[in-house]
Amino acid sequence: MIRSALVLLAALVALPAVAAEPVQLAQAGPQFREGVHYQVLKPAQPTSVNPGKVEVVEVFWYGCPHCYSLEPHVKRWLETGKPEAAEFVKLPASLNPSWQPHARLYYAAEALGVLDQAHDAIFREIQVDRRPLNTVEAMVEFLGRYGVPAEDATAALGSFSVEARVRKADTMARRYRLTGVPAIVVNGKYVTGVQQAGGYDQLFELVNFLVAREAGAAQ
Repeated sequence: MIRSALVLLAALVALPAVAAEPVQLAQAGPQFREGVHYQVLKPAQPTSVNPGKVEVVEVFWYGCPHCYSLEPHVKRWLETGKPEAAEFVKLPASLNPSWQPHARLYYAAEALGVLDQAHDAIFREIQVDRRPLNTVEAMVEFLGRYGVPAEDATAALGSFSVEARVRKADTMARRYRLTGVPAIVVNGKYVTGVQQAGGYDQLFELVNFLVAREAGAAQ
């Protein structure tokens, strides 16, 4: 009788440790929820990266102060946090006709080989120095600071290839069903942003979570 009671008592003492384990595992799992922290695009949209890579698109506008604030966090993620499976793409949004000159400047700078030097400076020119860079003359003068002759800058800004890329960026932003920027689109399937994710750090935790999900699904 005493032996049976001791056995029962030992079993009861052991129960809390067994029951606690699933709770701890659940708390350790990702806290990101569809419809709260990110939206799912249906249907999924085409991507522009090589097979086996997961596309991460930053949709931005140089005239957006929130996009400017996001840039240092994007850089840090690219330098120290980007998963190997991820391939990063910038998409200058053209959701509004007044945004198109900046998308044109982005693609012209890329075509002229000065985008890496000029990208941060374009943001500073608009957001800090309050120079809108929304006329051909202003953009030609700006590109001239990077050694681009005026005639080359003018030609690039008005070229068919740059126009085509601006139109494609406009099309993709609309296919992502965006209403504002900045936005992050993962593999043409998931759309999120700083506020939706819960902050800058949470945004890139979420991006990495979605990249891992897509990379796993591709295997």
